[in-house]
Amino acid sequence: MLPEIRSAVCALAAFAVAAPGQLLGAPAALTVVAWVVCYAAGGWEPAWSGLRALRHGKLDVDLLMVVAALAAAAIGQPFDGGLLVVIFATSGALEAVMTARTRRGIEALLDLAPETAVRVDDSGETRVPARDLRVGDVVLVRPGDRVPADGEVVDGASEIDTASLTGEPLPRAAGIGTAVHAGTVNGTGVLRVRVTREPRDWVVAGIRERVQRATDSASRRQLLIERIEQPYSVGVVVVTLALLGVPLLFGAAFEPTLLRAMTFMIVASPCAVVLATMPPLLAAIAVAARRGALLRDATVVEALAAVDAVAMDKTGTLTTGRPRVVTVRAADPDGLVALAAAAEAGSEHALGRAVREEAERRRLTVPAASAFVAEPGIGVRATVGGREVTVGRPSRGDAAGPAGWIGPAGAVEDVEGSGATAVVVSVDGEVRGVLGIADDVRPGAASAVDALTRLTGAAPVLLTGDAARPAAAVAARLGLVDVRSGLLPDDKADVVEAWRRDGRTVLAAGDGVNDAPLLAVADVGLAVGAGASALSVQAGDGVLLRDPMAVLPALVELARRATRVARANLVVAGAVIAGLVTWDLVGTLPLVLGVAGHELSTVVVCLNGLRLLVGGARVARELPLSAADRAEGSSEVVRG
Repeated sequence: MLPEIRSAVCALAAFAVAAPGQLLGAPAALTVVAWVVCYAAGGWEPAWSGLRALRHGKLDVDLLMVVAALAAAAIGQPFDGGLLVVIFATSGALEAVMTARTRRGIEALLDLAPETAVRVDDSGETRVPARDLRVGDVVLVRPGDRVPADGEVVDGASEIDTASLTGEPLPRAAGIGTAVHAGTVNGTGVLRVRVTREPRDWVVAGIRERVQRATDSASRRQLLIERIEQPYSVGVVVVTLALLGVPLLFGAAFEPTLLRAMTFMIVASPCAVVLATMPPLLAAIAVAARRGALLRDATVVEALAAVDAVAMDKTGTLTTGRPRVVTVRAADPDGLVALAAAAEAGSEHALGRAVREEAERRRLTVPAASAFVAEPGIGVRATVGGREVTVGRPSRGDAAGPAGWIGPAGAVEDVEGSGATAVVVSVDGEVRGVLGIADDVRPGAASAVDALTRLTGAAPVLLTGDAARPAAAVAARLGLVDVRSGLLPDDKADVVEAWRRDGRTVLAAGDGVNDAPLLAVADVGLAVGAGASALSVQAGDGVLLRDPMAVLPALVELARRATRVARANLVVAGAVIAGLVTWDLVGTLPLVLGVAGHELSTVVVCLNGLRLLVGGARVARELPLSAADRAEGSSEVVRG
C-alpha cells in the first residue's frame, strides 16, 4: 500500500473516533489520543514538505495549513484543524493513487525494439545486441520478429505491421528498397535489412527522448489555489507576526495581543480556500472514474475546463482499431466471402482475420481448403473444392469473371476511393469479386465530434500516421475538415506545440506508442482504452478505459462545471475571510465568533463542492458504460 494511502486512512480513522467522541462526551484521554494520531498521521508529510520548501526560501500553503491546524488545536478547536488535515491527506492519497496508475516506467518503450539482432556477414549469422548495430550492417528479420533497427530492405518480401509507430491498422507491403523502422513487426516473409541509422537516431529513440523531456520538465499546470499560495502564505505570516510584535513594542499586554494574533491566524488560514477548490475537483475525478475515465489529479480537471482545441488520433481512438470487411463487390457476396475465408483459413494476417470474422458474422459454411501458400506482400492462395482460390492485392492482370458486378478495375477503384483496402478474390485466375477492408468508426463518434465542436468552438483535428485515403474517409464520415495524415510521432507533437505557442489549450487523445509524444506535449493528454500502450499511459494525464469518443464531451462539461463551483466557492470563502480579518484588524473579533464564522464557511464550501458527487450523477450517466453494452449492430456495415 502506498504511504500516502496509509497516512490518509489512519488520519481518517482517528478523526472518525475523535470527532464523535468529543461531541458525545467520551473520556478525554481517548479523544486526545485520537486527535494526536489524526494530526500526526495526516499532517506529518505536508509539514515535512513545507519545512523542506522553507529551507529553499519558499513558504508554501502546506506548512501554513499545518500551523493553522495546530493553532486551532491550541485554542481548543481540534475539530477545525483535524478536518483540514484529513482533507489534505485524502487529496494527497488520491493523487498518489492516480499517479501510480498512470505513470509506468519510461523504459516501457524499450520493449518495442528487440534487445538483440541477427547480424549477417561473410562469416554467417551472429546474434548481437541491437544497440551495437552500426550503419551498413545487414540484419536478418524472420517472420513475426520485430525489426531491430531503422534501415532498408535489401532482400526478401513481406508485410510490415507499423501500428506501433504510425497507428496504421493494416500492414504495409515491404520489398527491396522499402524503408523500415525499429520496433515494427515483420509479417510472413524473411527480410534482410541494411541498417541506415545509428541507434541514437532511430525513430523509436526519438519518441523516447521527446517523452522523457516532457516528463522531466516542470509541471505546465498549477491549480488556481497553488498560483496564489506563496503570496497568500507570506502575507498571513507577516501580518500575524506584525499583530504580535508591534503592539508588544508599544507596551501592550502579552495575553490579549497573542489572542488577537492567534484569532487572525485562524480566520485567515486557508482552510476554507483550500476546501473551496479541492472538493469539487476531486468530486469530478470521482464522478468520471465511475464510468472508466481515470484522471491523474485535480490539475487535469482545471485544464480540461479550459480546452479550446482538440487533437485526435485515428486508429483505436476515432476507430475501433480492428479491421473488418465493410464492402463486398460480387455477383454472389456470400459465396465470395466463403471462398475467401476458406483460402484465408491458415493466414495470420490482419486481412485474413477480418475475412474469417466476416464469414462468421454472416453465419456462412466455409469449405475446407488445402495446399495453402502465403506469398509475402501479395496475398494467399489455396485449393478449395478442386479450384485454386487466390486472395490478395489488386494487379493489372486481373481478369473479370462472371458478369453481374462492377469489373475488377472499377470495383477496386471504387473500394479504394472510399478509403478501404481492396482485396481481390480470384478463382482459377478469374476475378470473382473485391472485398473492402477498413478500420470501422466507433459508434457515436460523429455525435461526439459535434459535441466537442460546440464545447470548444472549433472542430477536432485528425492527426494520424495512416495513409491519406483511409484518413480522409474516416474524416468525411465524422464531418472533420482538418485532416493531417502520414504523420510520424514527432510531427503530431509539433502540431500541438505550435497551437500551444499560439495560446491555445489543447486536449489530445490517442492509444499507441506513436501517440506518446502527442499526449506528453498537450495540455491534457488522455490515453485511450485498457489496451493503451504503457508509454502513452505514462505520457498522458489520464486513461479512458471505455468508449473514448462518447466520454470526452461529457468529461469536458463535467470539468467546466467543477471549476465553476470551485470559483464560486473561492468567492464565498474569500468574502468570509475578508470580513473576519477586517473585523479582527479594525475591531475586536471574539475568538468564538471568529472560529464559528471560519468553521461555517469551511463546511459550506466543502458541502457545496461535494454536491457534485450527487449532481454529477447526470453527467456520469452520460459517460457510456462501453461499446459492448450497446445493442449489437448499432454501427451498420455498408454493403455493395
